Amino acid sequence: MKIFAIILLAAVLVVHLAAQTPSPTPAPSPEPPLPSAPLRTKLMDLGGVLSNEGFKMRDRIWSGRIESGKPQRLAVNLFRGNHYWFCLAVDAESEAPAVSVFGPDGKRLTVTSHREPGLAAGGVTAEATGQYFVQVETGGGPATDFCLLYLFK
Repeated sequence: MKIFAIILLAAVLVVHLAAQTPSPTPAPSPEPPLPSAPLRTKLMDLGGVLSNEGFKMRDRIWSGRIESGKPQRLAVNLFRGNHYWFCLAVDAESEAPAVSVFGPDGKRLTVTSHREPGLAAGGVTAEATGQYFVQVETGGGPATDFCLLYLFK
């Protein structure tokens, strides 16, 4: 009788565990959209020219959307004495994008600029190690997608 009770208890336990509804799994978070291929191509062409001059590309491309009059900012850690180029590509060829760099004290730095339709780059040498801010913006028009890459030497 004891064996029958143990078998019955085990069967009830197995049925009970199998009958439980699984806990809901959270939905995967959506991946950020990748920048369009033409944007990445323009950006990598400009970055390739700089890498031929000894600059090393960072392993990440930042992307997003810029609305007219609402610049995007990115915090970056720069090291004293290194020279950096921040390259920006935008969807709209007619746009005049701009790259500005602000130092750890929040003041706008003088940058070496390169601009052409749909592309902009700003070069700067870090005077101190610290957190700097890169600002990207367009000259007007509708919202546009952008990609940003930075290189260092």
